[in-house]
Amino acid sequence: MTREEKSQVIEELTLELANNANIYITDISGLNAGTTSDLRRAAFKADIKMAVVKNTLLEKAMEASDKEFEDLPTVLKGNTTVMYSETGNAPAKLIKNFRKKSEKPLLKGAFIEEAVYIGDNQLDALVDIKSKEELLGEIVGLLQSPAKNVVSALKSGGGKIAGIIKTLSEKEG
Repeated sequence: MTREEKSQVIEELTLELANNANIYITDISGLNAGTTSDLRRAAFKADIKMAVVKNTLLEKAMEASDKEFEDLPTVLKGNTTVMYSETGNAPAKLIKNFRKKSEKPLLKGAFIEEAVYIGDNQLDALVDIKSKEELLGEIVGLLQSPAKNVVSALKSGGGKIAGIIKTLSEKEG
């Protein structure tokens, strides 16, 4: 690979890092071609971009990036595959689901919305991360709950008040 080609790859990687808030660094070494194809297909269906990268080029792209990757470059050893996703927990769910059939991919580390996770032991924590849409749904549900209680109380209370007024008017008559 020439110096120009390396510079081009570093630029492209830096752009990918800048454009993605959720970045997973994994190891898929040892997977045969068929299993790797299955993983790529599953990633495509889950709207996850996957790319095999050279560690040195990814490290240079991380250094060139505006993001604070903290200790994440320390995991760049051996074979490295990067997964990019709009949803923070999608790659973690994909990895966990895929590992029901295979030992890989292993999670080396992840960068999720400014937070850094290092090590395969973080996989369960990453699976449990809620997406922006899930959090908004929960908040809307919580906000609607008291309003629904007030409306139902007013409806039932209105019926009671109407009943009392009716009873009083009948007594007067």
